[in-house]
Order: sequence, then C-alpha cells, then structure tokens
Amino acid sequence: MWQPKIKKKSKYKTLSLSKLLKKNNKISDQFEVMLNQLTLEEVIGLKLELASKSIGGKLYGLPVIRALRDITQEATLMYSISAAQTKMEAARFLGLNKKDFNRLLKKYKINEIFKEQLDK
Repeated sequence: MWQPKIKKKSKYKTLSLSKLLKKNNKISDQFEVMLNQLTLEEVIGLKLELASKSIGGKLYGLPVIRALRDITQEATLMYSISAAQTKMEAARFLGLNKKDFNRLLKKYKINEIFKEQLDK
C-alpha cells in the first residue's frame, strides 16, 4: 500500500541571523530598515571606516583586500543557512557540493554561531 513520504524536520529551517542579532541586542527593527536602504558596497565601506576610526584613522598594515574573501564567504554562508530549510538546499544555493559546503561550515564555525538556535 502506498504511504506518503514522511518529511524530516530540519533543524536549519528555523535559523535566522537577524533573530540571533536581535536576541543579542546588536540590532533592532529600525536598524534593519536603515541598513536595507544602503548598498552592500556602502555597508562594507562604512564598516571599514568605523573600524579605522577605532584604531586612530588608518588601517595600515592590515591585509584588508586579502581578508575580504574570507569575510564575504563567511557572510554568504551565514545567509545561505538562514535562508535555506536544509543544509543541502543551502549548499545548492551556493553551487557547492556537500563536502565543500561542510568544510566551509567547519572553517568559519557557522554551527557555533547558530549553536543556540540549533540546540532547540
């Protein structure tokens, strides 16, 4: 007799970077609205400017260009995990196979970032 396929519950379905940052009081709804009005380039430029102000105005000696690849990969991984309902869906979204996706999750410690939400 035919039986409907049982859907597995995915612990990744409920992950949200926005919810995590709000819970930790790092952002608010108002901040999200303001941030949404900026381009990604403006956000990165502003973040670099604010970082340089905190250390005296210049980022001399820091390999900013080299670090941007890691920064953008980590940010994209966090987004894909928040947007997708499963790890495989997130990997497909990024055009990665399962092995490469899991390697990057481990490299950037993405599961640790979302640990509290994953444990629920």
